Amino acid sequence: MGGVEALPIVPDPVEIRAASLEDIQRLGIPLPPDSYPLTWEPGDAVRLRDTAGIEARVAVLCVVMERCFGMPSDAAMQWLLDGRLMEHVSQPEWRFIAGERGEPDSFLMHMDALFGFAWLLGWAEHLDPSLYCPEGLPRAFPDIRGGESYATWRTRNKPDPRDAREAAALLDLYYCLDWAYQEATLRAEPAPGPVEAYVIAQRRWALEWSVVFVGPYHDDPPGWEDVDLST
Repeated sequence: MGGVEALPIVPDPVEIRAASLEDIQRLGIPLPPDSYPLTWEPGDAVRLRDTAGIEARVAVLCVVMERCFGMPSDAAMQWLLDGRLMEHVSQPEWRFIAGERGEPDSFLMHMDALFGFAWLLGWAEHLDPSLYCPEGLPRAFPDIRGGESYATWRTRNKPDPRDAREAAALLDLYYCLDWAYQEATLRAEPAPGPVEAYVIAQRRWALEWSVVFVGPYHDDPPGWEDVDLST
């Protein structure tokens, strides 16, 4: 009888942290303090969220973005209903989609979360923290205004998910980068690197939500709005 396939063990967190700090130094960005927590513990396992769940999150964020650009609420809600995506919509997202309660500028920042998801699903070649989201990336997402359904999009754009260990290593990099950007924001200083703070935060958000660590010090995976980006 076949057993359940064991999850891969994450690489040594100390070695990954050292590599993250080298990358940050090359960017000329301040390093976090020596006491900055590791992203995982030795011996932890890792996986990515279910691919279908990540695709659903991408689709919901795309609907939110379309609302920012003037898509009527009725049309947005119908697209979600047709795709059976309502269970994947968070309360803040639903309030915005249904009645524009919320600040559009804050939702527009999700383009960089979508960039993070595109990298995770194999539709973007990189998630370089020194570059903004490439202009051609929206072609990877559902053409909602063009009438493409959720089901058709999933058939057109098959994902090729990244290895969970590779995603975990990139999460550690963005976790450390976000410290420097948050510190600069708190001090009302310019962004310490070549992109704005929201770019780093949104990509980290996508990675934090998608990468699931399994070990004695990790809770169950959080909901989208429950991802902790405070540290």
